Amino acid sequence: MTQRFTVLAAFLFLVSQSTAADRPNVLLIMVDDLRDYGGAFTKSVVKTPNLDRLRALGITFERAYVQYPVCNPSRCSMMTGLRAEQTGIVGNDKQLREKLPNIVTMPQLFKEAGWQSHAFGKLFHLGGGNNPEAKRAWMDTGQSWHSAMSFEATPIGKKMIEGRNVTGGALKWCQWGAAYGTDDDQPDGQIAAATVAKINELGNSRWFIGCGFMKPHDPFIAPKKYFDMYPPNSLKVWSDPATMSSVHKDAVGFGDYGKAFAKFTDKEWGELLRAYCAGTSFMDAQLGRVLDALDKNNLWDKTIVIFVGDHGYHTGERDWWNKNTLFERSCRAPLVIAAPDVVGGQSCRSLVEFVDLYPTVADICGLKIPHQTAGLSLRPVLKSTNDHVKDSAFTLVTRGPKLYGQSIRTDRWRLTKWSNAQTELYDHEQDPEEIHNVAAKHPEIVKELSARFRAIGVPLQ
Repeated sequence: MTQRFTVLAAFLFLVSQSTAADRPNVLLIMVDDLRDYGGAFTKSVVKTPNLDRLRALGITFERAYVQYPVCNPSRCSMMTGLRAEQTGIVGNDKQLREKLPNIVTMPQLFKEAGWQSHAFGKLFHLGGGNNPEAKRAWMDTGQSWHSAMSFEATPIGKKMIEGRNVTGGALKWCQWGAAYGTDDDQPDGQIAAATVAKINELGNSRWFIGCGFMKPHDPFIAPKKYFDMYPPNSLKVWSDPATMSSVHKDAVGFGDYGKAFAKFTDKEWGELLRAYCAGTSFMDAQLGRVLDALDKNNLWDKTIVIFVGDHGYHTGERDWWNKNTLFERSCRAPLVIAAPDVVGGQSCRSLVEFVDLYPTVADICGLKIPHQTAGLSLRPVLKSTNDHVKDSAFTLVTRGPKLYGQSIRTDRWRLTKWSNAQTELYDHEQDPEEIHNVAAKHPEIVKELSARFRAIGVPLQ
């Protein structure tokens, strides 16, 4: 009897170990307005030791592209595995369920399959203002999550030691500040603390946790110690080359933003860059707290960790301080994936899209998505980083109800076509900063790549 019991116990232990490995936890760490490394904003400029630590444990995707470079449409696309052309969400004015009331989101799939599903901070766009029920709807509490929490700075965290609005108030969001208080007087510190507490609480339960950090998104506020990491005037601001090709007014530099930025001197650009770097390092410190929780609970061999930005960001290129363009700096965003059996410290050059994330985690965890996604599983390149899963990535922007632009990125080229017949082509082999529009020189490339847009369709209005 004892021998039979011992054999049975050993068998059940092996089954449980296999189940943990085959059906792991998912930790989705999403960061707001974090641009990818490259160009003027390089790894040597911003200090992110904890992101570097995660990169050493996972695979860094060097060419990962969003489907719409604005918060809400990008997140809705990522969470459904559908392009913005399919969701019909092309701004921050519509929450997901208004357009797709019955869609099964990524966390919802796991929630319905038995995982504990919890969100802390900004995973979906945080609309709803001060109305609790509206906020719950924007966060998709109930359908996607067992619980979802948002956070705000404490009274002391709202007080600034130094800072100003660099537009003189013309753009209210264009504010930077070195704040009083500790990390936990800011939302990102509270998000990290709540995420860590939930990881500790859930123990061996299977879970899908969303950790949505708010920084470096505006307003560009962080505890003062992070500003001290970047002394004033220590950073070199970007300067556009005199030979940079001009583009039409709706591509970049449009509206009140463009009017305000046109008045900037190196002083304003430098202050914003310093604040952006401070916010990034502040976020990175909170990332470290979450990674420490995985260490403490021995969860790396049974957890998929996805670190992702919701889109890229210009930090002065083409006199633009924002996202919402079809240039590389706006369309490309950070992506690192660590998972059981993944060999860390590698980089992958395959083109990937954020619609690929949903089918990837579903594939690894053996779950079937109930709708057809636009993305592909990245599992092949998690096994062999030299493989390629696709040869193109697509990004959309709209400018009001009539004008839109679609961009395709291939291994060498970026082609952007606007519905008003404007065309841009950039050769990344020769021109990674997209300085020169060479569409007129390569009509055959424009024609070849233009044909691929037919498979994507046009935005839903």
